[in-house]
Amino acid sequence: MTTHFTNTTIENNIAIVEIDHAPANALSSSCISELRTVFKELAENEAVNAVILTGAGRFFIAGADIKEFTDALGDQEKGLEMAHHGQKICDEIEAMTKPVIAAINGPCLGGGLEVALGCHYRISTPSAILGLPELQLGLIPTFGGTQRLSRITDVATALELTLTSKQLTGEEAKEKGIVSLVVEDDLLLSTAKTIAQSFIEGKSMTSVTRAVECIVQGANETLEEGLKRERTRFSELFLTEDAKEGVAAFVEKRKPEFKHV
Repeated sequence: MTTHFTNTTIENNIAIVEIDHAPANALSSSCISELRTVFKELAENEAVNAVILTGAGRFFIAGADIKEFTDALGDQEKGLEMAHHGQKICDEIEAMTKPVIAAINGPCLGGGLEVALGCHYRISTPSAILGLPELQLGLIPTFGGTQRLSRITDVATALELTLTSKQLTGEEAKEKGIVSLVVEDDLLLSTAKTIAQSFIEGKSMTSVTRAVECIVQGANETLEEGLKRERTRFSELFLTEDAKEGVAAFVEKRKPEFKHV
């Protein structure tokens, strides 16, 4: 596909998606649409086992495109449409059954942080800044920030960061559990690749995708519903060639040769 706001490369079964919308990688409606299409194609691409999302230049994603808000003010239906569009990209990233890592290389604010919260794993540079400044505009986070942040941290932390509009450094975000790892700028992408590789190397994608689904979807289900999903996905694996190969390799004390079927 022809892209205007993203660059995508694939290395060793890992897709690297770079938001490239100068000057600040703002999420315009067109950028969001393209990003949704990119992730849909990656979800269907059998050559891709994991995804890294990062930003071009100095920014990860500075937030939504505020210029578009100006035209929508006074029209609740347009506001609802914007919110729905923004929530969908975050939902679709979260629903990926291939691991998605956010490599936060710079300012990650508003809708940018909400997109990062939709990813399964987040790493950051020390100099990156993360925050939800929407209340300073007379608005609220609406790409899922009011819901995901409290689930990733806790209600008190989500309230504090949202109501104060405080901007966190990478290290502060790690202390609050928003990012899992902080690395120097020049090591960010290589570290993200190493982590992505550790998620998939030596494993069958038939089990990786089911594990991601059970954990991510189970977080929004009751324990009973999550356990039922887990039982179902576990039992499905008994019909796969990779499960037979994995068990046989363990018994025979050798490395498995998975074919992802």
